[in-house]
Amino acid sequence: MNSLYRELAPISAAAWAEIEMEAKRTLKAGLAARKLVDFKGPLGLAVSAVDTGRRQSVAPLAGTKIDAQLRESQPLVEIRVPFEIERAELDALDRGAKDADLDPVIDAAQRIARAEDRAVFHGYAAALIKGICESAPDGPLPLTDNYEDYPLAVARALTRLRAAGVDGPYAIALGSHCYTGLTETTKGGYPVIEHVRQMLDGPIIFAPAVDGAAVLSTRGDDFELTVGQDISIGYLDHDREMVRLYLQERFTFRVLTPRAAVPLAYAKKGEERGKKGRG
Repeated sequence: MNSLYRELAPISAAAWAEIEMEAKRTLKAGLAARKLVDFKGPLGLAVSAVDTGRRQSVAPLAGTKIDAQLRESQPLVEIRVPFEIERAELDALDRGAKDADLDPVIDAAQRIARAEDRAVFHGYAAALIKGICESAPDGPLPLTDNYEDYPLAVARALTRLRAAGVDGPYAIALGSHCYTGLTETTKGGYPVIEHVRQMLDGPIIFAPAVDGAAVLSTRGDDFELTVGQDISIGYLDHDREMVRLYLQERFTFRVLTPRAAVPLAYAKKGEERGKKGRG
């Protein structure tokens, strides 16, 4: 038996396979940051922190005259998203149903994906994570709802990156509001998002957890996502009608080169609207 306690769940091997398949394909589509930053792991359950390679001075041991340095590390945070599935739906899977209601799995996978992405791009202070957008040394470039001008904002971001000595390939992560605006707007009969695509030598990534957008280098060694236990499904309990499960992950994130990304942000009014729609 492992720490996920899956052996205790009243779920057949066939039903587990369907649940996992639904979770994996949702996560593949929803995990945006992993398409852009360095991924380290999974390193296993025993890993609880990342060595930063730094140290800080501490007071010497009483009665001694020595110099003492304390090694610094960054802890991994454990996040969990509970969900439940009707036992009737699990039974239907065992009977070969192709239309079983696995929406709770999809919802949980989307929620944990957005939580990881939110921490990567906007930070998670309680978990000692500073995000890509808040780490940018010169702050964000402004955005408006005039998406015909969006290529200009991207051009300015690319200029800032190159002036800072940051090489490409360059990519962009688009929040929901930005992505919708770019795909629905045309300039000269041509979708504006295609104008943006031509400016980049890296991908355009749909990232609903991002407020606004972020242009960043994908050359490597600038952003590091470290995962101990990768996203896994565990068992909580069950009754006659429902089986309660959860998705769980242990991770942390570090910005190694703050100047390797330029956030694009809406003015205050747009930010308030963007937060309601997550970007």
